[in-house]
Amino acid sequence: MKIGIGSSNPAKIKAAHPFITHFEDAELVSYASDSLVAAQPFSDEETKIGAINRARDCVMQGADIGIGFEGGVMEMEDGMYLCNWGAVADQHGNVYSAAGARILLPLVIVAGLKQGKELGTLMGDLTKDPEIRKKDGAIGVFTSGMLSRSEMFLHISTILLGQYIYSLNK
Repeated sequence: MKIGIGSSNPAKIKAAHPFITHFEDAELVSYASDSLVAAQPFSDEETKIGAINRARDCVMQGADIGIGFEGGVMEMEDGMYLCNWGAVADQHGNVYSAAGARILLPLVIVAGLKQGKELGTLMGDLTKDPEIRKKDGAIGVFTSGMLSRSEMFLHISTILLGQYIYSLNK
């Protein structure tokens, strides 16, 4: 079984691990897939759509199951939050989605986002590590390393796998 992940980001690839361990004959393939949303999604809805588009694109490129992860931000009354979505799609047209952790972003980051900068770029500037999005990400920085980006997406991946297995068994 070919399981596609719509990213070459190591943090996202690592998060797809539950699918590989669940399906005995699974092979994980990384696909270059476009989210078809803004480079910096600014709502839960846009971030979710990006994850779904990535998952579906993997299937269109030949995967039996496609996984998509997307990070974004969302505005609430008390400020701007980091948001993350994942999706799984299969060759039968089934799509399942799930969201992950939320964390209030510091005002200096929000100001940069409102100027049109991407969160990954802002985090790279803040940490002096341009590759931070491939490692701990914003969630890792703002939780003092208690939760990495990969672990956050792993949580979403586990939820998605559970949804997918449930759908197969009903």
